[in-house]
Amino acid sequence: MRVALFVTCLVDQFRPSIAEATVEILEKSGCTVEFDARQTCCGQPAFNAGHHREATPVCRRAIDILDRQLDDGCEAIVTPSGSCAAMFRHAVDLLEGDDAVRAAQVAASTNELSRFLVRRLERTDLGASWNGRVTWHDACHGLREFGIHDEPRILLEHVSGLDLVESRTADRCCGFGGTFSVKQPRISAAMCDDKLDDIEGLGVDAVASSEVSCLMQIEGRLESRGSHVRGIHLAELLASREPERIP
Repeated sequence: MRVALFVTCLVDQFRPSIAEATVEILEKSGCTVEFDARQTCCGQPAFNAGHHREATPVCRRAIDILDRQLDDGCEAIVTPSGSCAAMFRHAVDLLEGDDAVRAAQVAASTNELSRFLVRRLERTDLGASWNGRVTWHDACHGLREFGIHDEPRILLEHVSGLDLVESRTADRCCGFGGTFSVKQPRISAAMCDDKLDDIEGLGVDAVASSEVSCLMQIEGRLESRGSHVRGIHLAELLASREPERIP
């Protein structure tokens, strides 16, 4: 299967290892991955802040580039971010005329990574290994707009050496919310600390998520608390090949 990778701005600028891991996983699963280096932002930050006029040309450019890849034979679009995938759904109402038609095609073809692996490719065991205790954070867009819940957990349960520990705050917002964390920093930090109070009590080595923006928020608060817990993206875990610990 030929797939177009939408890498996302934050992954590109702050955590390119996630993009590399995503490509590795998809290729291991039998996909041919194509990446158009002209892609930029999907328009989500401006859109979520209420600046729809400013978001429109940014979103239109992303739609045009991905739509061309579909026309050129890509069978799906895959992104390691539920929030960017959700933005393409909103683009159908944001844009007009032929642009809205193209947006609908892109939205229908866009898949968040974990759902694509489990539901589309029917892959659950990627031969990954990671030694340690991990808890999962359900990113808001993936959980609430796509209903993604079981897929990442299924994948993590097949990672050798990984002990998945559920947190009672797994489905609570981390407080990032794009520009919300900038406009309301104290509320944002308090929301994240509410999650971390529970997570740090679980005795885990890492908190994992499929959203790099959430991880940036969580890791920042963990560092400020002097915590040993680290943040890690699902793609990085699925591409990991840690040797088994010697008892």
